[in-house]
Amino acid sequence: MQILFIAPYPHGKAPSQRFRFEQYFDLLTQAGYKWKLAPFISDSTWAILYKPGHTVAKVSGIVAGFIRRFLLLFTLSNYDYVFIHREASPIGPPIFEWIIAKLLRKKVIYDFDDAIWLANTSETNKIVAGIKWHHKVDAICKWAYKVSCGNAYLRNYARQFNTNALINPTTIDTLNLHNQVRNQRAGGPLVIGWTGTHSTLQYLQQIVPVLAKLEKEFEFEFRVISNQAPNLPLKSLMYQPWRKESEIQDLLGFHVGLMPLEDDLWAKGKCAFKALQYMALGEPALVSPVGMNTEVVQNGVNGYICATPEEWEQSLRNLLQNPELREELGTQARQTIVERYSVVANWPNFLALFN
Repeated sequence: MQILFIAPYPHGKAPSQRFRFEQYFDLLTQAGYKWKLAPFISDSTWAILYKPGHTVAKVSGIVAGFIRRFLLLFTLSNYDYVFIHREASPIGPPIFEWIIAKLLRKKVIYDFDDAIWLANTSETNKIVAGIKWHHKVDAICKWAYKVSCGNAYLRNYARQFNTNALINPTTIDTLNLHNQVRNQRAGGPLVIGWTGTHSTLQYLQQIVPVLAKLEKEFEFEFRVISNQAPNLPLKSLMYQPWRKESEIQDLLGFHVGLMPLEDDLWAKGKCAFKALQYMALGEPALVSPVGMNTEVVQNGVNGYICATPEEWEQSLRNLLQNPELREELGTQARQTIVERYSVVANWPNFLALFN
């Protein structure tokens, strides 16, 4: 069996690709499957995509992506399944998806892990927001053989258009990547951590007053790992640029991981990825009760669910004062990921997409 993976970005670059399907490539090879990844964006375009300027190079890169997609159509006879992550092209109507599914009659597995039918516009993407064609998600769901969704909220949306929509959670490779556990009793400053991209830095605003209050009583560091430095009025703030090569070691620097969200339609589509990463490393996760967070985190068992500033404060206060509690919750957090959200645990579910 041969599978073509169509995705926006090059191999190993985007978290959604890495943790939704790229980490299964070796297992597919071992199981006798042949696969190919066809990204829209090249490595050279990816290197400048989110940097200011480089307009001509970016436009050239997008045009080259459309040319690669056109040429790819002539190779589709080689494949039994076509797995499309998010979209075949980042702008415009779903022309390639229509050709693949309706004209060439290929079995399309359509995969997404965000509420991508919504226009989640930011300063970074506002220029192209008007031509992204968000409503194409509905049509692609209709044409797909199966729809692979990151959580129940996304699955329920997709089932309006395709009854064969399934939950395929974002997973963690606990054997080869997130394969270490934080020592909660080790010396050094206590670190409350958060990781994410520039587009989610906005969610930190709600916990700034809580951290500002606690830093007057406790010695701790609030460490933010991102591709962009935050601007927060906190003396405990320490910014650390995200680097793939040191990702796990950097995350192991946290004692506790935070995942605040706003309760809006976009956030409901979130697949608790930050919490999954923290928990896999034996770090209790403190999360807002939004999206998939309440499925992953059990309050007081492997982390805390915090709906109000008072709950954020009390949960952090408990963990700042008690290393034994951090260790206990961290152990349970790791076990939750291994049993329910690891690559090994989800492998049969992932493989069933191609049956």
